[in-house]
Amino acid sequence: MKFLILKKETLLFVLAVGIMLAAISSWFLLKAGDAAVFNQKTDGKIREIHMVTVEYKSKMKNGKDIEAYRWDPSQIIIEKGEKVKLYITGINGEEHPFYIEGTNIKGTVKKGEETIVPLQFSKEGTYRLICEVHSNRAHNGPMIADIIVD
Repeated sequence: MKFLILKKETLLFVLAVGIMLAAISSWFLLKAGDAAVFNQKTDGKIREIHMVTVEYKSKMKNGKDIEAYRWDPSQIIIEKGEKVKLYITGINGEEHPFYIEGTNIKGTVKKGEETIVPLQFSKEGTYRLICEVHSNRAHNGPMIADIIVD
């Protein structure tokens, strides 16, 4: 019967190389995430923010289905005076007519389509993006996102 005999120095060398490879791999993986940011300024003037419609659905113990609709992300932050294009993609629900509280902005997000909403606010504050179909709990809501203007 043959046995594999390792010296202490060999074992420490293999362990050190393994730790270095793990560290280098982690650095590359974490660095790759830096390039995948959605909310960057694209041409130096207008920032793009991407949002989707989301449905959460579950079945209770008594067999009753429950569901809730949300905007994702549910909160965006922009600077006062900043020009932004909000791209909203309809994923769940056939359509979501919406308005932005305190503005004249209205629209409809349809399933499988992208709605582009230009934004620029001259006053600081919180503006709520409200779906008219899912405005309260009785209608699987509230489907509200906060637009925070700093």
